[in-house]
Amino acid sequence: MSWLSSLKSVFSPAQEVKEEEIQTVLQNYILPNSNHALKDRITQVNVQGNILQITINTFPAEADDLQKIHDDLAVALEACGIKELNMHVIQQKTGHKEKSGGCGHQHAEGESCSSQAKEAAPKSNLPPVIDASGSAPQAAAQPVETDPNNPPIQKAAPQQRDVPKHPRIQNVILVSSGKGGVGKSTTTVNLALALQKLGLKVGVLDADIYGPSIPTMLGNAGKTPMIEAENFVPLDAYGLAVLSIGHLTGDHNTPVAWRGPKATGALMQLFNQTLWPDLDVLMIDMPPGTGDIQLTLAQRIPVTGAVIVTTPQNVALMDATKGIELFNRVHIPVMGVVENMSTHICSNCGFEEQIFGTGGGDKLSEQYAIPLLGRLPLNLQIRENADAGKPSVLVEDSAADSYMQIAEKIATALPQAEKDQTRIF
Repeated sequence: MSWLSSLKSVFSPAQEVKEEEIQTVLQNYILPNSNHALKDRITQVNVQGNILQITINTFPAEADDLQKIHDDLAVALEACGIKELNMHVIQQKTGHKEKSGGCGHQHAEGESCSSQAKEAAPKSNLPPVIDASGSAPQAAAQPVETDPNNPPIQKAAPQQRDVPKHPRIQNVILVSSGKGGVGKSTTTVNLALALQKLGLKVGVLDADIYGPSIPTMLGNAGKTPMIEAENFVPLDAYGLAVLSIGHLTGDHNTPVAWRGPKATGALMQLFNQTLWPDLDVLMIDMPPGTGDIQLTLAQRIPVTGAVIVTTPQNVALMDATKGIELFNRVHIPVMGVVENMSTHICSNCGFEEQIFGTGGGDKLSEQYAIPLLGRLPLNLQIRENADAGKPSVLVEDSAADSYMQIAEKIATALPQAEKDQTRIF
């Protein structure tokens, strides 16, 4: 097997959690040695990432079955993307036994079995198998909400405050735009290099799964990362720790034709399954829009703040507004707006013209009370240097000072890391 083929086998995007299938497993599981459904005992369900936490009521007579219940569910839920099952048990007081002719089961006070209850489910190592590709069983196909006594199992949507911090990354900054073609990737690489010049340790993650351009702009297109203990080792680009899906596809022509769950799984693998060095800042170059990847980042990656890149034209501003609204709803602070291509100066006559309009960044800044971090011109040098893999800040062209000023404002806004007083050095 070639090294590249082994690399591709390692990079299999992490499986996304399938919420509907989780619900089906929980609703169809029958407790061992009884005809009681698990769903009648569930009091709380919470999904965070690929960890499922479940709370159930049990009775003393069922104590010997708890391990089997846990193991059965763990096997079934693994196919739904759940890697860890935490089952919390609340033991109810033992009720009275039914008289002669009754079911003989232990019940809580006031609970009884129906005289027409079905035979107890046969003992099995696995719960009923659900064929996801075929039609669902009739019972599962019925809308759960039609039964007032059987409400649907709810899961708590993860919040930014609940996402644990990455052990080696102090701050995660998203560089985002509502639409493509506004210079978001160019801004990402230049701000990363500018923050590095300010003395910060910086990394770049290319989250634009479908259109990765970071490898080209940082001059390492075609290179592939090393793998250590099934983890990627990020590539070095001018002192930045960098990783992109473009480093894994091998060339510029291979399309990433993935549906949303696979793309978000790939992003989470790039973030979590990479040996990032200790970083002050990880810049994430976002794809355009407000879809699956943006929501996944909001719920599963700890984000310090977002930088919005726009052009002054109304179409770009409309889409940038949607991006800001999304970040507000998922409680990600917007650190400011960068107005790109704000003006064009003719290289022949020196005439200055606002090709895409004026005042767009100011409007967003005023509307949402967020800083206008800076304006960048529509400049031939910026484009040529980015295409050549040597961004403006690196070669110090005419736009470099503008990027440095924006980076200084971002660095000032970063939370200051508190020194551990128990450390000797």
